[in-house]
Amino acid sequence: MNTLIDKLIIFFFCSTLYIQSSSSLYIVVPIIITIIFSSLSSFFEKDIFKALIFIVYIILSIFYKDFIYFLPLICYDMFTTKFKYMLLFAILTFVINFTNLPLTLQILIPPFIGIVCLMKYRSILAQKSKKEYIYVRDKSKEFLINLEYKNKELMEKQDYEINIATLNERNRIAREIHDNLGHSLSSSILQIGALMSICKDQYLIKNLDILKSTLSDGMDNIRNSIHNLHDEYVDLNNEINNIIKTFTFCKITLNYDINSNPDKKYKICLISIIKESLSNIINHSNATEVNVSIREHPALYQLIIKDNGTKINTDISEGIGLKNMLYRINSLGGIININTDNGYCIFISIPK
Repeated sequence: MNTLIDKLIIFFFCSTLYIQSSSSLYIVVPIIITIIFSSLSSFFEKDIFKALIFIVYIILSIFYKDFIYFLPLICYDMFTTKFKYMLLFAILTFVINFTNLPLTLQILIPPFIGIVCLMKYRSILAQKSKKEYIYVRDKSKEFLINLEYKNKELMEKQDYEINIATLNERNRIAREIHDNLGHSLSSSILQIGALMSICKDQYLIKNLDILKSTLSDGMDNIRNSIHNLHDEYVDLNNEINNIIKTFTFCKITLNYDINSNPDKKYKICLISIIKESLSNIINHSNATEVNVSIREHPALYQLIIKDNGTKINTDISEGIGLKNMLYRINSLGGIININTDNGYCIFISIPK
């Protein structure tokens, strides 16, 4: 945009001098030719084409002095090329036609060519500054995006650590209740049973039986609550990572992509299948690498366990482990596919 404005200013100044000084019948011809040359010089990006256009225009200026009026406009484009030393040829036109040039042209055009070069230099600096500004702006925006991503990642990690700490505390409380309160209630129930066996008063035996039933119901409720509390807050990612850490048979890679908190029945199913699959790899495969991928889709959970073993045991399909897998998956309405083309691959999908 700056280049176009500069060219319009230069063209207006040169045209004003030319129209005031020229009396030719073909006054419009140099104007049209200059516009064409200037447009071609802007259109071609290679310096060699700009240099050829400049040389042709210099030759025209030598033979037709009217073109000298518009020489600053042609020099403007030439200043940015690696052939800028050719601007000295503009002096040649003045030397050859000096005696035939009007005084205003002799005085104004040479310094104006210098001013034009300064204008072009200013435009180059402005364009460079704009590019640097855009670069800094984009880098700043990229930095802010990365910072937001890191902050989000840090918050997610913090939430994960808090969740793990909460789960550990829940499990600790569940163990404390089970070990202390559970044992106390069990002991109380046994003591009441002992009292009932030696007591002779039927009325007292009846009340002790009611008390024993109440304590037994309370014991069952506490046991169910503890089990539900422990199962509901099992961290699937943490449990699977613990299984992976203990698997030393060969290299194993885990791709975990579940963002929600699945129901406990899905967690137990996935954990059991991964345990059984890795156990089968140890007992029946010569694999050197295992890949476990567990992903969450809008309507289902997907589990893929694949190894690169070449020793395919066909008897594994008759084992109890695979039957247990099928039972768990069928109970949740899922499907299982087993492929043995390139290693052993188990593909499981379970609807939510």
